[in-house]
Amino acid sequence: MSETWLFIDSGIHTPSYNMALDEVLLDWHSRDRIPPVLRFYGWNPAGLSLGRFQKTNGRIDIEAAKQKGFEIVRRPTGGLAVLHDNELTYSVIVSESHPNMPSSIVDAYRVLSQGILEGYRNLGIKAELAIPEKPVGKSGTAVCFEESSWYELEIEGKKAAGSAQTRQKGVILQHGSIPMEIDTETLYDLFIFPNEKVKNRAMKGFEQKAVSINKILGRKTTYEELNTAFKEGFKKGLNIELSAYEPNEQMLKEVEELIQTKYVNAEYTFQR
Repeated sequence: MSETWLFIDSGIHTPSYNMALDEVLLDWHSRDRIPPVLRFYGWNPAGLSLGRFQKTNGRIDIEAAKQKGFEIVRRPTGGLAVLHDNELTYSVIVSESHPNMPSSIVDAYRVLSQGILEGYRNLGIKAELAIPEKPVGKSGTAVCFEESSWYELEIEGKKAAGSAQTRQKGVILQHGSIPMEIDTETLYDLFIFPNEKVKNRAMKGFEQKAVSINKILGRKTTYEELNTAFKEGFKKGLNIELSAYEPNEQMLKEVEELIQTKYVNAEYTFQR
């Protein structure tokens, strides 16, 4: 018999709201106030999310991001910088002690990525789980989609979805980016390079490492189309049922407090 999780379709929100709600959901689940959660959301304005421990000095062009109207936010999860624009973002909140969740972070990625894998299949895309040949995080890049981590999704050897995970208060939070489109030039304008030659070489290399859904399908998709495909994908991949849920007034109050005290706080965002 399938377990029932909450399903939250947040729609489009600011980067700070998106990160704050994920953290509040983690906290509520840690206190047994809600069951496991699958959440989908989008971004407006577009946001550049930084990994929890990622350095910004000399790596991220903060002024370029501001000029483009992007909001920079630091995730509660690890990993590298991601530009969130034309994409579906997912988050999963589930207890570390859940009987289907392995204790190993890598193995937990494998289990949770089954939902994303099935979502791609629902779109008619043959995707595979990445098994890196080289140590992850040793390339020196600040750009998430330049390298695949364990059990992230690849299409024809190119990274198609980026995920990051944290474990706090006995709870796993994994969230990730499933891009419909990738604007390579805009993305690389947000990072600092020694010169234009190095930047252009990095951009050309990126085209061989990452791919979007629209590129693979040869047509434009929508947030709604991906929402349907990946919702069914997670149901099948994790063997769960989903019950629609709207954050209540108390939860939204905590989200707003966290936005103001943490996620729009420059000292927190640019502390490293």
